[in-house]
Amino acid sequence: MSVKRMHLFAFLTATTLIWGCQTGEQEFVPDVSGIEAEVDIRRFDQALFQLDTNNMQAALEGLMEDYPELGDLYFTRILRANDPRMAPDGPAPYVKGFLQHEPVRNLYDSVQVHYPDLSDIEEELEQAFRFFQYYFPDEPVPTVSTLISEYAVAAFVYGENDLGVSLDYFLGEDYPYQKLNPRDPAFSAYLTRTFNRQHLTSKAIQTLINGLVPPPRQQRLIDLMVNNGKKLYILDKLLPYAPDSVKLEVTGEQVEWLNDNELEMWAFFIKEDLMYETDSRKIRKLVDYSPHSPGMPEEAPGRTANWVGWQIVRAYMQRHPEATMQDLIALEDAQALLDASRYKPGR
Repeated sequence: MSVKRMHLFAFLTATTLIWGCQTGEQEFVPDVSGIEAEVDIRRFDQALFQLDTNNMQAALEGLMEDYPELGDLYFTRILRANDPRMAPDGPAPYVKGFLQHEPVRNLYDSVQVHYPDLSDIEEELEQAFRFFQYYFPDEPVPTVSTLISEYAVAAFVYGENDLGVSLDYFLGEDYPYQKLNPRDPAFSAYLTRTFNRQHLTSKAIQTLINGLVPPPRQQRLIDLMVNNGKKLYILDKLLPYAPDSVKLEVTGEQVEWLNDNELEMWAFFIKEDLMYETDSRKIRKLVDYSPHSPGMPEEAPGRTANWVGWQIVRAYMQRHPEATMQDLIALEDAQALLDASRYKPGR
């Protein structure tokens, strides 16, 4: 089966109101207790590493029967076992060598120590998928499979909302990620602090959301911050009980700083003429992963513009309660959304 697309806590069931963390407004959380969303995580990682390497060809064919779409994606795009330049003797000998490679075996062992059981993750995902079905009733309910990608990708969507999650990206902040390649910015300390079990569900759901929200047509700061604000708004609706520190991937202290400095951030964007700026050198760290936001105090995390974009989207949706998630996603004009939101930064 061909790959159609690939995109890189406590549980309450009664209808309730919770206090919004940023604006003080009340946010409605629907009752999703009646929505079925059973999650049975498929351990592709275990199935792969338990193959009989003495009969590799037959074992590999059996694995492909059980995981046709994920297997094709994994061996073609991630492991590249179907590339004759990488595997001149064919996929079976290449995969056998991969499974017997000592560093790979050690990585697999580490994953099994950290994740012998995923029942807690299944519960988190089930709750998220209930909200997903509530807000996106026409979307297929995701399936979830785990794998080991040798740090190639943390999570991705393939097929019809099928989720792949690389458990080697969630071994905890104490795992020696930075020693793997000290020069790789993907293993910077401010990033690896979120490579843990607490962030797994949020990162997986973010990947799902990335497949729903198309990129903005323009690359001005206002377009990027509103687009990312939409994603954060949807993430908040799918994980309404997760801490903002998890959803934003920052520390609790940085969340407090964001809450306390909304007006100052907005004023900074206006004063520096950044709202319609397209030079990525000036705005990249305000919307992409970064330890800090340039021009702001040291306490400010990176991606501050995304947080403000989230507040703009929240203001819009509060002012337009008739708007659905689909309406929000379809509204591509960031300036029109900002105007219609009548956004006023909190003091």
